Amino acid sequence: MLINCAAYQNGKKLGDVAIKDISDYLAQSECFVWVALKDPDDAEMAAMKEEFDLHALAIEDVMRGGQRPKIEDYGDTLFTVLHTIETGDDGELIIGQVNIFAGPNFVVSVRHRAQQGFQDVRARCEREPELLKEGAGFVLYALVDSVVDRYTPVVEVLSEEIEELEDRIFEKHSLAASRAIIQDLYSLKRRLVILQHHITPLVDAVGKLVGGRVPSICSGMQAYYRDVYDHLVRVSNMIDARRDMIVTAVQVNLGMISVAEGEVTKRLGAFAALFAVPTLIAGIYGMNFQSIPALQSRFGFQICLAAMATIDGILYFLFRRGGWL
Repeated sequence: MLINCAAYQNGKKLGDVAIKDISDYLAQSECFVWVALKDPDDAEMAAMKEEFDLHALAIEDVMRGGQRPKIEDYGDTLFTVLHTIETGDDGELIIGQVNIFAGPNFVVSVRHRAQQGFQDVRARCEREPELLKEGAGFVLYALVDSVVDRYTPVVEVLSEEIEELEDRIFEKHSLAASRAIIQDLYSLKRRLVILQHHITPLVDAVGKLVGGRVPSICSGMQAYYRDVYDHLVRVSNMIDARRDMIVTAVQVNLGMISVAEGEVTKRLGAFAALFAVPTLIAGIYGMNFQSIPALQSRFGFQICLAAMATIDGILYFLFRRGGWL
């Protein structure tokens, strides 16, 4: 559906425009039209194609969706594909897509599955008429910058989850809890991989607007696109660092499990030693020999029990001091 359609001239808004009147404003000097659509149907995209002479392949990419982030040059028109990333109530990532057509005197933005709109971007542009005079190049920058800025809070939310899991690793818990921590860590790693998949291609795409053969639409705006590029690189580095943290956390968690299993093994070994002494003495006196010392003694039974208790007491003291019990 149509969200907004407005005309601007010399950095100031002329007013909202009906679709049928777009061509009249495009013919005016120093005037450009900004159209915002959300989940448009074929008829709406066909109208945009006719009004702005958009390339058929770009229209096909918009309607089919599933495109990787990119910036393509179709003559005088730049076609940009961005992925929006939002966090759902269950912590899972919601991936949307924003397609932007930027021409000499128009900007058409198309949202798919993106919950958050760009009304704040339009308001920001209208508050900066000196920059809005740059036309489509500045609007394209503002839209891309807004999408990129929304990546950072998502990464920060995942970073907080990593910190919580790191705290849980060093708490005393059962083996089942340790397995749950590993599952949560792998879930985080999967989401970080998804983030990287949707963000990394955009780094190279925006880099083309910073240096080299810069499209005429973006001419004079390189400093602003360089700022977006820097933000993208920083977010990409943050994702790489968080992935390394998860790998380390998994290794530490596995190490803690091994340490816990070693503690259990030591305790079992200590208890086995305590039971082995009475078993050994009882086994010796249970053999069928006639001349076993103290076998005929009146206090032989009490002596054996005392020996068992004494040896086990000494072993228990040594095990406690060594941290085995």
